[in-house]
Amino acid sequence: MQTLHANGHHLQLPVFFPDATYGFVRSLTSEDLQSIGIQGVEMNSFHLMQKPGSTVISALGGLHTMSAWPGLIMTDSGGFQAYSLIRQDAKFGRLQNDGILFYPEGSQRKLKLTPPKSIQLQLGYGSDLLVCLDDCTHIDASRAEQEASIERTIAWAKSSRKTYDTLINNRKVQGAERPLLFAVIQGGAEFDLRKRCAEALLELGFDGFGFGGWPLDNEGHLISDILAYTRSLIPRQFPIHALGIGHPVSIATCYKMGYEMFDSAMPTRDARHGRLYARSSATAVPSEDPAWFDFKYVNSEVNVRASGPVYDGCDCPLCSTYSLGYLYHLYKMQDPAYFRLATQHNLRFMTQLMDSLRVNAAAEA
Repeated sequence: MQTLHANGHHLQLPVFFPDATYGFVRSLTSEDLQSIGIQGVEMNSFHLMQKPGSTVISALGGLHTMSAWPGLIMTDSGGFQAYSLIRQDAKFGRLQNDGILFYPEGSQRKLKLTPPKSIQLQLGYGSDLLVCLDDCTHIDASRAEQEASIERTIAWAKSSRKTYDTLINNRKVQGAERPLLFAVIQGGAEFDLRKRCAEALLELGFDGFGFGGWPLDNEGHLISDILAYTRSLIPRQFPIHALGIGHPVSIATCYKMGYEMFDSAMPTRDARHGRLYARSSATAVPSEDPAWFDFKYVNSEVNVRASGPVYDGCDCPLCSTYSLGYLYHLYKMQDPAYFRLATQHNLRFMTQLMDSLRVNAAAEA
């Protein structure tokens, strides 16, 4: 698949979605994102239902109008929040067979997120690509936990599918104008559970799929064997999203396996903390070999008088106009301009990476 069609949007694959959890990418405007070639962003329905809240989003015309973002919007379901909050600390809520009960920190009220509610929220917000609620686990969770996870994930996907079909039929939307629905494949490091989950979700029928669960082992290494096996379970006509994978070398590795969609908060977070992305040389070709990729640390004293760009070959607003030495000065002064320029740089690196992967694949074909 080379192009993803969703709700009137046509995205060239591979594609990277920056994190826009609360309806914005930190320090950037919609115009900034468009200027560096971003095709779509990922927002989070669980967080948006709390801030600014569903009634506010509706009053402001939905996510596209509220954020003035004309590109594709993918909304996450809230399943990962169950992993990052509840599975780490039970005081934040509990998993139930029919959904997830959250106890938001600092709030007196409980939030119940069910598969139908997640779909209703995402469609109501005007999302172009919806994700079914799933039960996310760590790669090292016990087999019993992984089995419970896939049973919940399959049941929730079935419920999500039913709700989605009912609402879409009521709206009489079809073809390229229809928002897409993705399901998430869980199973941890258990190959047979990954297979059982994938087969059940394929039988239910979805527009695409996501690789679910934490994608790194305890030493921070990509779980390449599980990722490759999971991709092999899904026919190539279906896109599969490597959820949460954002390190450039990991993206190049996963793209070689057949993954075509990626999202992560990593590039924007790294930018804010002074880690800028670069190629080791202007001609370095992205691959599974990490030698092509490099970090430039803004806070290094060697940058005080650096008169050139972050790296040759980058055409972002920072590299086209300002020196690395000037960025160092902005960083030291903690001026807001630093955050904007650094974030634009890292995200432009990601869009250039997508372009390179696409061109290289075409040349090899």
